[in-house]
Amino acid sequence: MDKESALLALAALGQDTRLEVFRLLVKTGAGGLPAGEIAARLDIVQNTMSAHLKVLDHAGLVRAAREGRVIRYVADMTGFRDLLAYLMEDCCNGAPELCQPAIRAVACKC
Repeated sequence: MDKESALLALAALGQDTRLEVFRLLVKTGAGGLPAGEIAARLDIVQNTMSAHLKVLDHAGLVRAAREGRVIRYVADMTGFRDLLAYLMEDCCNGAPELCQPAIRAVACKC
């Protein structure tokens, strides 16, 4: 990931509704949710939700798949992993043990 892509992703997540959408999709997992259901769960008007989903998609944090008339969104964990890797790229200046608490904190506890 380059600096421009990281800034785009951080800006997308820096807005309250988009952060809630991303967290909801992460919780939902690989099945994702239809756009209308995301809007309903977060009590957001559908056209407003559509704009937020477009920003997250453009930032590489969600993926959209059309299923007939429905668009299903899934958190793009590869994009998120790339963002985390970019942020921690130079972590600890040669002392990787200092990064372990951060790595453990983001590790899936599934």
